[in-house]
Amino acid sequence: MNQIEQELLEALLELEASAAAMPRANPKPDLRPLFARLESLEARLPPGTDPDLVHYLRRKSYQKARAFLQQR
Repeated sequence: MNQIEQELLEALLELEASAAAMPRANPKPDLRPLFARLESLEARLPPGTDPDLVHYLRRKSYQKARAFLQQR
């Protein structure tokens, strides 16, 4: 796993934790900066990145992207 993929995994885990905490959070967290970070990391992926990962990220299938990265 390269550095960008590691950062993506960390951001995806942070997103999952934030989403899980949403029902009891007051005030609700602003997830827009986290989504912007994910998009920025996706744009920095090097050529040759596994097409499945790219597909998951472009489709915003973040749970699939996280599972893919954790299996590596």
